[in-house]
Amino acid sequence: MTGHPLDTPFWSALSGAQADLATGGDLAKRYMPDVSTIAGVPNANDASLDALGALIPAGGGIIVPQAFEIGCPEGVNRSVAMAWQLVAREDGPETPRDLSIVALNEADWPDMLALAKLTNPGPFMLRTPMMGRFWGVQANGVLIAMGGERARLTDYIEISAICTHPDHRGSGLGTAMCLHVRDQIRAAGKTPFLHAYQSNTAAIRLYQSLGFQKRCEIYATSFSKP
Repeated sequence: MTGHPLDTPFWSALSGAQADLATGGDLAKRYMPDVSTIAGVPNANDASLDALGALIPAGGGIIVPQAFEIGCPEGVNRSVAMAWQLVAREDGPETPRDLSIVALNEADWPDMLALAKLTNPGPFMLRTPMMGRFWGVQANGVLIAMGGERARLTDYIEISAICTHPDHRGSGLGTAMCLHVRDQIRAAGKTPFLHAYQSNTAAIRLYQSLGFQKRCEIYATSFSKP
């Protein structure tokens, strides 16, 4: 294991900039259940696994995305999917300027949740927008595209929840949202990064064309407790 904060992105976030959204202790942390099902541990030792298991509710689950494989707490089911972590290079295409991208706020949360349920961009709950800033495109009062921030670290912020309503796919909205969020993160003096499952080859090719480069493999380990 290395000491780079992006090797344990969610542990780094939950132990730092997003500590106010965390529950757990020094060996394992997760976001509050109504914010996200994501968790993190600082290492793969038995003590951290025991602490992680204690954060999983009966009948519920969590996901731990990290750069190293971790074992399974006792009495918990485990599965692993491989992902790539990609970090934005200094170059990359400019954001299209002909779209009306607006900042979203708490009044938009129900519409954001509805769009996330329709498109499944990743774990998204009603209070997920507490994790960072979000932006969207609306048409006739309907939210048709959005994107925002998830893990916030000292020097890095993750791009997440990039999604487009099925009726508007193919119009370039997803690309525009990703680039807009990238620009906003850079304006805040941070480096943008994101995650994509390795099976989603089309998304990975798109992100690479937008100036993101692979940094490392990520073990996205899901745990569930009967």
